[in-house]
Amino acid sequence: MCLAIPGKVVSINNDSNLRIAKVNFGGILKEVSLAYVPEANVNDYVIVHVGFAISKLNEIEAKKTLEYLSEIGELEELKA
Repeated sequence: MCLAIPGKVVSINNDSNLRIAKVNFGGILKEVSLAYVPEANVNDYVIVHVGFAISKLNEIEAKKTLEYLSEIGELEELKA
């Protein structure tokens, strides 16, 4: 099953035509494209699906979802 996971944008690289962010998923950092969410900034929370941020969301909802995913072990897949 593919999930869209919330994460916090910790940095953005604007060196090329593509905006690539480092996103923190409960302690796991991954690079993510911001092509679909150009308004995203550092410290924003975004929903990520297959390496692309697809929308922004508020911090409370992001933290609740990360907590639930952690409880059921779904964040472990991100470590691979």
